[in-house]
Amino acid sequence: MFVINLIVAALLSAVKGESDLDKLASTYQNVEQWQKRVETVRQGILRGAQLWPIPEKTSLRPRIHGTRTHDGYTVENIVFESLPGFFVTGNLYRPLKVTTPSPIILCPHGHFEGGRFREDMQQRCATFARMGAVAFSYDMVGWEESIQLNHGDQHVLTLQLWNSIRAIDFLVSLQDIDSKRIAVTGASGGGTQAFLLAAVDDRITMSIPVVMVSSDFYGGCNCESGLPIHQSDDHATNNADIAAMAAPNPQLLISCGDDWTKNTPTHEYPYIRNVYQLFGAEDKVENLHLPEEGHSYGYQKRLGAYQFLAKYFDLSLESVSNPDGSVNEAPNIIESREAMAAFNQECPRPENTPQGEADIMAVLQRAQGL
Repeated sequence: MFVINLIVAALLSAVKGESDLDKLASTYQNVEQWQKRVETVRQGILRGAQLWPIPEKTSLRPRIHGTRTHDGYTVENIVFESLPGFFVTGNLYRPLKVTTPSPIILCPHGHFEGGRFREDMQQRCATFARMGAVAFSYDMVGWEESIQLNHGDQHVLTLQLWNSIRAIDFLVSLQDIDSKRIAVTGASGGGTQAFLLAAVDDRITMSIPVVMVSSDFYGGCNCESGLPIHQSDDHATNNADIAAMAAPNPQLLISCGDDWTKNTPTHEYPYIRNVYQLFGAEDKVENLHLPEEGHSYGYQKRLGAYQFLAKYFDLSLESVSNPDGSVNEAPNIIESREAMAAFNQECPRPENTPQGEADIMAVLQRAQGL
């Protein structure tokens, strides 16, 4: 009986999600109406995330250290301050040979053990760099080296979204990058971060959210749905609608058969494609559905991302491909946590920094002039 109840609940949830999309679709009929609605929803997301008014962008004070050179790419350890004294920690992957400005790929991670240190994160970032892009993987708030507050705190969504916005600021400050080609991709909670960032920051020109775009499931963590970003007195939205806000920029939805994205080909993707059709850009949104796969950013999902990025960002798929068309990830070096640490003896963690949600939110509110 318990299993039957779960199945019934899932079916009812899917029906409600589809009904919600129908209601949202009835609120616009053309590009002008859609764009007006996007502005309302964007402000609703930022207000719900408590990022309105937009905080002052203070000095990032970046520290880049520990460069390692591998086959076709380098890896560096990164620390910068998204707010005074609040640190973003991560790794920067760059192509070894740069002849033209490189596109940027932001790589947030989801709730997978190991975070940015796990193998699949390193595989995709290293391959992106070997293809000619600059890739940045960074910790979720409260994970791995981001220890100034807990991941379950109420405002983790606020700070994660702000970290992603400031990550773009950091990346566009680098030399030899192309600020008109900026992508974001992540799976699960990283997928949520991807479509939220694409919705609120126009500098993102391509998005690849993986196993997360669902009209009836918003994520089970405060970093995804712990604040009222989906509904207020002035706006109503869901995650499929938020993903559609990336239109008309290229977007690849990657879904699977063993999680809440199992209905993407029949529910979420048609809704999003219809928004792209308003712009005459329906060819720029695609859905890679893997019905036999589960909740991950595994090889087949990475292959789809590699191909999509090569198609729209003019990256070299040939430089990482086998003769049969598969992508060869064997040259990628899976590094240790020690090698990848943003804070180490060369770059020690500063003392007397804000600790805890109350202190860090007070810093944010000062940056907002509140």
